[in-house]
Amino acid sequence: MSQKSTVDRQVTLPPLTSGPHRKRLGLISTVACLGGLLFGYDTGVTNGAEGPMAQDLGLNLIQLGVVISSLIFAAAVGALVCGRISDAWGRRKTIIMLAVLFFVGTLLVVFSPAPPEPGTFSLTGFAVLVCGRIMIGLAVGGASTVVPVYLAELAPFEIRGSITGRNELAIVIGQLSAFVMNAIIATSLGGIVDGVWRIMFSVSAVPAIALFIGMLRMPESPRWLTEKGRYGEALAVLESVRPAERAKAELREIEHVAVKEVEEHQIGLKAVLTNKWLRRIVLVGIGLSVTQQLTGINSVMYYGTRILEESGMSAQQAVLANIAFGVVAVIGGIIALCNMDRLDRRTTFIIGLSLTTTCHLLIGVAGMLLPEGNPARPIVILILVVAFVLSMQTFLNIAIWVWLAEIFPLHMRGLGIGVSVFFGWTMNGFLALYFPTLVGAVGISGSFFLFAGIGLLALLFVITQVPETRGRSLEDLEEDVSTGTIYHVVKPADAQHS
Repeated sequence: MSQKSTVDRQVTLPPLTSGPHRKRLGLISTVACLGGLLFGYDTGVTNGAEGPMAQDLGLNLIQLGVVISSLIFAAAVGALVCGRISDAWGRRKTIIMLAVLFFVGTLLVVFSPAPPEPGTFSLTGFAVLVCGRIMIGLAVGGASTVVPVYLAELAPFEIRGSITGRNELAIVIGQLSAFVMNAIIATSLGGIVDGVWRIMFSVSAVPAIALFIGMLRMPESPRWLTEKGRYGEALAVLESVRPAERAKAELREIEHVAVKEVEEHQIGLKAVLTNKWLRRIVLVGIGLSVTQQLTGINSVMYYGTRILEESGMSAQQAVLANIAFGVVAVIGGIIALCNMDRLDRRTTFIIGLSLTTTCHLLIGVAGMLLPEGNPARPIVILILVVAFVLSMQTFLNIAIWVWLAEIFPLHMRGLGIGVSVFFGWTMNGFLALYFPTLVGAVGISGSFFLFAGIGLLALLFVITQVPETRGRSLEDLEEDVSTGTIYHVVKPADAQHS
């Protein structure tokens, strides 16, 4: 596709106006983002629940690592499998299935049998607990791929970044909710009620039920319906979230691309294997997903209390201070949503990686210059880790999920984001499993110096390999990704001012 035709096609779409359709789109995104809320709560709840759980069930460090990392590795599988399921079965039905997995997995965790004597180990209880964590992990991984795709396919291109990015904001709100609930439950019920960690985990059953009921009333993705030849249904959905003329124009564009794919036999895995540009974009997606994890953000979100205790805080101080990570993550998410449709994706990636790498270096230096026992050490490290989380959430987390949801062509969107997120979750799992060992071996300074070195490589990768996606329709991006033009194209907004 030429640069001129790219501009012309964008201009032909009728403008996006206000009206009841905007409220409908807002409602759909709110309900779907309950999947992100569950994602955040279920990954954040262990940051505070791990201690009481290990003590109650008699878990050693290896067994505790298995319990925590089992969710992460299962999420990698869930991302890969559910992406494919959503391509075949539909985005909406897949999200409903994920709500059931969230709920059943929570029940298994909460009701995992306790050992016969306090402090002893029960293999049965451990097995049920891990099975529940695996089930929740499959749901978390599925939600991480399907919900962003569902939102991206429903949103108009002008506000696609802020609509799709709401899911990542929901994730950090879920994590913050987990930190707050853990602190409240631990301080009010700790030492009074046995098994307080079960209460911490049980809270997530409520949004799981709400997600299930809510998605029963939500529409299917219009782009998925068009790919399946269900044009009437697709138009009805588009007319509920767009002005009437805009809905018809978008459907024509979506239909044109979908028909062209079928005619050229460019569908799914076969198309990826035979098209070098599709293979390249999948590799770039994998690289960006892995880059997100190698910043160490989830190591902080999973083991924040452990990092703070290592810096010199008491266990109770660490649990309370850990809430700060969740608070600044939400603040950063709100700032990111405000800028998502104003700043280019590449610009946000470059700013974000520059800031997070700087924070890594400063944390490493602080850990070296401030010896253990220095009263300033925990305060300085807390401030720097908070700055890291704020930088990450403001410029990287939301933008990366939005980019992954919009870059892949329709016929392989679930496959593309599923494969990318699979590798991201796998890296996340290894970090979750080995991060405590890493900190124990090389300390806080060594761990964050390692993250800083990786950050410099990631910055080079983004500058040289990641294409821009902001301000263009999914169909427009699709043609340029399939032909490789995406690596050379001028953005419509730029072209109009040149």
